[in-house]
Amino acid sequence: MNPDEYTKLEAIEGEHWFYTGKRHIVFDSLRKANALAADRLLVDCGAGTGRFVREARAQCQAIAVDDHEESLAIARRQLGDEAVRRGSCVELPFADGAADIVTALDVIEHVEDDARAVREMTRILKPGGVMVITVPAFQVLWSDWDVILHHFRRYRREPLRALLTGAGLEVQRCDYINVAAFPAVLALRKWRTLFPQPAAAQGPRMEEKIPPPWLNRLLFAAFVGPACQTAISFPFGVGLLAVARKPSPPATARHP
Repeated sequence: MNPDEYTKLEAIEGEHWFYTGKRHIVFDSLRKANALAADRLLVDCGAGTGRFVREARAQCQAIAVDDHEESLAIARRQLGDEAVRRGSCVELPFADGAADIVTALDVIEHVEDDARAVREMTRILKPGGVMVITVPAFQVLWSDWDVILHHFRRYRREPLRALLTGAGLEVQRCDYINVAAFPAVLALRKWRTLFPQPAAAQGPRMEEKIPPPWLNRLLFAAFVGPACQTAISFPFGVGLLAVARKPSPPATARHP
């Protein structure tokens, strides 16, 4: 991301419905996978400001990894030096099988070789360990916002599933999220494409400002509710959530 995006993110991510909702959804997924425990290590790749790691440390051990100076500075201020490592998701500073949990929250779309990133994250995951990934969905939603954030792509369900299975992971869940916002986001981004405005005339984006409290709560509920249920798999959404597990090696037969 551009350096000033980290400062903007730090200012709003504690309250904004999208960022608080995404963290809530990821923690819900980790609890359902029985992944969280005090003695387990979570590695958050592309950790940004470190906010997710700060909240994760109440439930497990957690380390933030990033390779941007602006991100590292904010994360170290929030977490302390011991919980922050310099590295990228294609070259992680951990031994094989070091982590019980690996997360990459809206990260691999920033990586040109996303298959390499998933393989590297799988490498540091223990057998039986859990990986949670979120990504933006549907190329039809591509906009200048993706360009500003330095995205290479947006995803669909089956290619993301194939990316994970290709790295040797067992996919437990791969579902579209932020379902309720999809029609509005599609309409808005198509409008911006058809009728572009100069940047100076656009003002702050919806992603950069916290809505009024009542609307913020409503958007949070509309985001989190559908994402945390597993009875319905929706055919569309603004994002995708994948939960995968690294297979444990088969037990060795014992001979008398």
